[in-house]
Amino acid sequence: RLDEDARHAAVSRFLARPLDPTPVEGPFRKVAVFGGVYSNHFALTALLAEARREGCEAIYCLGDLGGFGPNPEKCWPILLRNDVRCLQGNYEQSLASGREDCNCGYTDPRDNHFATLSYRYTAERCSPEFKAWMGKLPERRRILVGPQVGEDPYGPRGHELLLAHGSPRKTNEFLFDSATSDAALERLCDQERCEGFLVTHSGLPWSRTLPSGRQVLNVGVIGRPANDGSTSVRWAVVSSEEAGALRARLQILAYDHEALAREMRAERLPEEFVKTTLTGWWTTCLEILPAKERAAGRF
Repeated sequence: RLDEDARHAAVSRFLARPLDPTPVEGPFRKVAVFGGVYSNHFALTALLAEARREGCEAIYCLGDLGGFGPNPEKCWPILLRNDVRCLQGNYEQSLASGREDCNCGYTDPRDNHFATLSYRYTAERCSPEFKAWMGKLPERRRILVGPQVGEDPYGPRGHELLLAHGSPRKTNEFLFDSATSDAALERLCDQERCEGFLVTHSGLPWSRTLPSGRQVLNVGVIGRPANDGSTSVRWAVVSSEEAGALRARLQILAYDHEALAREMRAERLPEEFVKTTLTGWWTTCLEILPAKERAAGRF
């Protein structure tokens, strides 16, 4: 009985996702955002020093505190001491719930072999208290960067951004630059009613300004290099510039990777992991990569 426009509107209302109840934190003028600590307390300490130099008002971690690196519990007091605002990645979800695997989202046997080694090592070295703390972390966060909405009705408005681990849809979804279209990202922003979002999980950083002007970043990880031959790792700074414009930039972070490699060997972690730390090239978890990202690496 409805005309075409009314029918379309009714279908859209029926299919619309419910409003996200996640509270909005802020407003902030500048924040630091990073993911994938992977037990790398050396990089975590270096990043926090850089964030302070940058004048960041808040620091956010997008999850995956353990895995890959040595002695995961060393990161916990550093996070607490520096008031880092964390959310759950697939590692936190698995460790807190007592799963047998990391739920990383790999499908290839070789990828899963090394993921299993990494997860078991981490699970055996995280205390029940640390795991319980992980289980209480939120799965997503929202932040307001820029002036508070309504602060000045004639001035610039703040930008509401969503923070998630893999994607706004799923904790262990991989969002790779070459395999993710603008249209898909625009749709995710529409569904989440946000002006952009930041994720991690894939380990490879990228940044994109969409045709709508919204910003999407994969902030990479600080636990291992970005498969580019550099031993440095990546993180992001998001800030409100003059006239309220949003600026999101990926940062390069150098740290004592040789000390990390020594500690990894002392813990008898796979030599493949150590080689990645020392060379900047991935030797594992390669099968999940799309063709373009795989071709950019050495292996």
